[in-house]
Amino acid sequence: GCSSLELIDLTNFDTKLITNMGGMFYECSSLKSIDLSNFDTSSVVYMASMFQECKSLTSIDITNFDISLVTDIGTMFAGCSSLESIDLSKFNTESVISMVSLFYLCSSLKSIDLSNFNTKSLIDMNTMFYGCSSLELIYLGNFDTSYVQRMGSLFCKCTSLISVYLSNFDTSSVINMDYMFFDCSSLKSIDLSNFDTSQVTSLQ
Repeated sequence: GCSSLELIDLTNFDTKLITNMGGMFYECSSLKSIDLSNFDTSSVVYMASMFQECKSLTSIDITNFDISLVTDIGTMFAGCSSLESIDLSKFNTESVISMVSLFYLCSSLKSIDLSNFNTKSLIDMNTMFYGCSSLELIYLGNFDTSYVQRMGSLFCKCTSLISVYLSNFDTSSVINMDYMFFDCSSLKSIDLSNFDTSQVTSLQ
């Protein structure tokens, strides 16, 4: 909630014992950039809402983040409406069970490469890309969704989305698909032929 803070120098922070970084920069709405390249996150298990509502943030250097123990990255970048790109190529998400609203209302995000994401433990991806109105392409062909139960509003209001690759999605455990493609007004085609909806209880 440090809403007037524009710059933070954390280069001397020793974070090797920290287990919880949830909401660390929450609502730092004037913060334009953060260099966290020196952060040791090897003990962290919780990162939910870490940068949520950092509306002025245009760049984040988290390429050195070790998130191998992290279980929750939900709303981590939610509301980062000025962020155009994020390098998550080194994210080891093997322990993550929640990606709820991970990129919620990241309305300037033009591309996102999640090809390295390990989602074998993932249970909840509700509203993950909700309101990513500048995003045109999403490739999730490598996602293991065999344990995912919630996909509600997954691409809701992705109004620029032209194509989304979901042919490898295992939806056999999914119970909620509400508004999954709601207001995807630019989407021209989508292949859902492999979707298993046998456990789905809500499909609005």
